[in-house]
Amino acid sequence: MEETPNTLGPITVDDAIRDLEARTLAKLDGDFARLVYLASTRDYNSGRYEHSGLGFHFSKPVAEEALETAHRGVFESLALSSLETLVGQLERYIRSGSVEPIELLTTWQDLEAYRILVPTQDDALTVKLFISNIKIALAIVEPSWRKSRSDQDPQFALQLPSPDQ
Repeated sequence: MEETPNTLGPITVDDAIRDLEARTLAKLDGDFARLVYLASTRDYNSGRYEHSGLGFHFSKPVAEEALETAHRGVFESLALSSLETLVGQLERYIRSGSVEPIELLTTWQDLEAYRILVPTQDDALTVKLFISNIKIALAIVEPSWRKSRSDQDPQFALQLPSPDQ
């Protein structure tokens, strides 16, 4: 049986944002995880946001605007935060991730995958600040994860290229 959207419930973007925060974002560990999640709800070809839960309870345009607004809010909060806060959020995200930390760090440094976290049509200066600070944050956290891994497995230290290479 196909379900139909709840047309009797709240319909404003603010209602959709509150729903998103309570049902989804509150379960994620930190703002960096929230940023990655929200960026992943955006179709990389069209730039449109989609979320099946929000789309079920709210109209498609309201759900899309709520996701975009939440994405922009979390992005700006992190982009304008101190480097210390950004490093802490990045470390928290790495610890809670499903990928091996060194693999994530290497991929992000090589492919600059963090660039997809930026909302569309954001302030160019804020975007440049975020990208610059992410590069610095990666450079700060990478050596500690490399050391942690080499302490666990001495052979690993021999397998990884040094940051200079």
